[in-house]
Amino acid sequence: MLKAGGALATLVSLGVVTAEQALAAGREGFAAKTLAEALAAVGGQPAASDQVQIISPDIAENGAVVPVGAVSKLPNTTEIYLLVEKNPTPLSAGFIIPAGTEPEVQTRLKMGQSTNVLAVVKADGKLYSAVKETKVTLGGCGG
Repeated sequence: MLKAGGALATLVSLGVVTAEQALAAGREGFAAKTLAEALAAVGGQPAASDQVQIISPDIAENGAVVPVGAVSKLPNTTEIYLLVEKNPTPLSAGFIIPAGTEPEVQTRLKMGQSTNVLAVVKADGKLYSAVKETKVTLGGCGG
């Protein structure tokens, strides 16, 4: 808790995120228990777009550390969210994209089972998304 708070304080002091964005980071979206609730928390139902690319393996042998990323080719991208449909809390990561920054993010997410991974991008105040199914094998033996 202290590490996360200290990290957010540092980002605010550097001007990377605003105080409002830092406060919102731990709120309702990350507490949402369904995909619909998580999408509502980030701004509503996104439109599918071929300008958003989700980077996720077709098969993940270790669901504890699945590499996932997203790239937006949409101009004025300001936020990128990664959601895992069947996780107990679907909203897994949120990124604020500062102006002049390449809208591309990478992280590792935990997935308990095979599921759809969504990248939701906010650009020009509108939401766009891409979806990709990732299969999680059990013990690396298939599933």
